[in-house]
Amino acid sequence: MNDPVQPPIIRHVAAGQLCCDPVWEAAYKRFETPEQEIAKFIARLRRFDFESLDRDSRIVEIFCGRGNGLVALERLGFGNLEGVDLSDSLLEEYHGPAQLHLADCLELPLESDAYDVVIVQGGLHHLPNVPTDLDRSLAGVRRILKPTGTFYVIEPWKTPFLVFAHAVTDRSIVRKLYAKGDALAVMTERERVTYDQWLGMPEVIRETFDRHFDIRSWKTSWGKLAAIGSPRQP
Repeated sequence: MNDPVQPPIIRHVAAGQLCCDPVWEAAYKRFETPEQEIAKFIARLRRFDFESLDRDSRIVEIFCGRGNGLVALERLGFGNLEGVDLSDSLLEEYHGPAQLHLADCLELPLESDAYDVVIVQGGLHHLPNVPTDLDRSLAGVRRILKPTGTFYVIEPWKTPFLVFAHAVTDRSIVRKLYAKGDALAVMTERERVTYDQWLGMPEVIRETFDRHFDIRSWKTSWGKLAAIGSPRQP
């Protein structure tokens, strides 16, 4: 059977936007192989109970990077998929049937009231100005979701585990002996300003989410926030 034809990337902005630092991107690629990342994403989607969702659901992943979250969704049987990211170099690594958009997730160029699911896996903490940018991004997500749609979120969160993990991987001896820990440390260093901003504003972040979504689940453990929300109606 032939592989499905990959649609061309729809370019809503010019290529080469100042999105992702090349050093960060290189560390990100060292942190996990594509197959390791896909396996991680499949496990997350199963914890979110994606296996119970209609396989015809229209799904868009924002901040989708190199598209391994889309591959995970494909492997779970979903076919009506789109991805949005501002890094053309990462989008070009994706191979599959999902429609990709080179676009700014602060200005989502997508239809209103059109998507059953929006998902983000580690993109919101890159926003340079929280809560202003977060408010803009969440307003866009709420706009494109159907009234019955669902927003799924995975982001870093300051838990004791995360503090411990960074304390360990910041040690030079660990970085020399543990390549994945070194890659994590490099990514953290390169996004230090936005990362620390995000981790330092838990109440503001929750308030901003509450402004746009009725939160059905808000769990923080093992260094992650896992949240599920529905669009708040006027």
